[in-house]
Amino acid sequence: MKGSIFALAGGAFLTLQAVANSRISESIGTWQTAALTQFTGFVAALLILFMVRDASWRGLLQVKRMYLTGGAFAAIIICGNVTAIGRIGVTLTVAALLISQLFLTFVIDSRGWFGVARQQMKLPQIIGIAMMIAGVVILKW
Repeated sequence: MKGSIFALAGGAFLTLQAVANSRISESIGTWQTAALTQFTGFVAALLILFMVRDASWRGLLQVKRMYLTGGAFAAIIICGNVTAIGRIGVTLTVAALLISQLFLTFVIDSRGWFGVARQQMKLPQIIGIAMMIAGVVILKW
């Protein structure tokens, strides 16, 4: 249950951030918005880390170098969302984002990338993705 609450909150804040970033970018530009958002996110995470005190800095040395690039993906995510919202609107952007996420998670799960347990994708999962794609087509229509 707690995981579902965090997932719902994360999705809501992702949408709020995308809309706010789109508005900010109208004033200062896309990459400037990405830099500002990354910086404020870093400061917020650092403050929370100091308040919660549940992590060890030594753990950073054990992280595989490839995974350290994850934060850099956020700049591309922000740029993509800001550009998409400006061109196709919030609803279609979020719908396309969800489909993209689901498709890539299918690939990751089915191939066992990044050390996750391999999962066999069955017909219900494929139908679910197809229904989401159909929903986006209907929204765009």
